[in-house]
Amino acid sequence: MAKLTITFGVVLIALGIFSFLITGHHYPTSLIPAGFGLLLAIFGALANSDDAKKRMLHMHIAVTIGLLGFLGTAKSIVDYIEMMQGRQFLFPAAVEEKAAMAVLLLIFVLLCVRSFINARRARA
Repeated sequence: MAKLTITFGVVLIALGIFSFLITGHHYPTSLIPAGFGLLLAIFGALANSDDAKKRMLHMHIAVTIGLLGFLGTAKSIVDYIEMMQGRQFLFPAAVEEKAAMAVLLLIFVLLCVRSFINARRARA
């Protein structure tokens, strides 16, 4: 799971940087996914350890960050669907970026939860 966490971190960093460049360097808030990605990459690297306790701690921190990021951007999925149906938003690029971040983090959290359940079953 540590390598998967690093991968999701790199993808979020790329999303943030890409959005920042696309919006013409005018909106530093478009770098928020890069911040979450950096945190995920850091904790993924820390979880890449032989010590099971450290690995569990860092992965639980990473999934908590992912869950908080998803909860903060979840509404944007609905906004994106409404935008595709014709609703106008002041900053459509922001809606798209937040929706992409929400979907990525939802997938990450679900994969982590599945991994945690499988690990618990394997120990029992």
